[in-house]
Amino acid sequence: MKKLIAANWKMNMTMAETRGFVKNLLQSVEKHPEILEKSELIICAPHVYLSALSTFCEKGVVSIGAQDCSAHNKGAYTGEISTGMLKDVGCTHVIVGHSERREYHGEKNESVCEKAKTAHKDGLTAVICIGESQSERKANLQEKVVERQLLESVPKNATAGNTVIAYEPVWAIGTGKTPSPDDAEQMHIFIRAFLTKHYSDGQDMPILYGGSMNPKNANELLSIPNIDGGLIGGASLKVEDYLAIAQSA
Repeated sequence: MKKLIAANWKMNMTMAETRGFVKNLLQSVEKHPEILEKSELIICAPHVYLSALSTFCEKGVVSIGAQDCSAHNKGAYTGEISTGMLKDVGCTHVIVGHSERREYHGEKNESVCEKAKTAHKDGLTAVICIGESQSERKANLQEKVVERQLLESVPKNATAGNTVIAYEPVWAIGTGKTPSPDDAEQMHIFIRAFLTKHYSDGQDMPILYGGSMNPKNANELLSIPNIDGGLIGGASLKVEDYLAIAQSA
C-alpha cells in the first residue's frame, strides 16, 4: 500500500502561490519519479482555489481534496459547499471533522458522520479526523475519546475504498509537539483493532497520522506499523518540506 501524503493548507496560499507550488512540485516529481512509487500525493486546498488547482495539477500525480463540505446536497444553505460541487471541480477527497472545525465551529460527531455519508454518495473519499485533547490525554482518556469518535463519526457502511481515518492528537496540531513513537504506535494499533472489528475490510482502511509531522520526524512516524501516511499542516506549505515527507515513505 502506498503511503498517503495529504497536504492540508488550511487558510493559506494565494492563487499565485498555488500555481508556483504546483509548478515546483511537478518539476521535482519529474526529477524524482520514485516518489510516486511509494506515495500518493493529495492537496487539500481552500475552496476558492480547488478549481484552479485541479487545472494546474497533472492527473495521476496529485489528487485534489477539500477541507470541508456540507452534509446537504443542495438548497438554501448560504455559504455551504456541497460534495457534488467539489467533485465537479475535480476533487477526489474531502476532510471532515478536523479538530479546528470541531473546536471553532462546534461540529459534533453526528454532523461529521453525515458529511462523510454525503461524500460517499457523491463518490468522494472522506478523510475523517479524530483525536484527543491535551486534558483528555493527561486524564488517560484518549482511547475512550477516540473510540467514541470512531463509533459516531464513521458511517456504518464505510469501506477502505471510500474512507481514510486521520488520527490527530489535538494538542500536537501546529504546536511542534508529537506523541512519543510508542504512544503513536499504541494509538494506531487501537484504531486498527477497532476498524478490523467493526468493518469487513477495516484491516485495509488507511490510517493517517497528523499533528506536527515534518521532514525531521516523518521517517520515524511513517515507519510505525498502521501509520499509512500523514495529514500534513504547516510543513505542506513548502514544496521541499512536503516532498521530503513523501520521500520518507
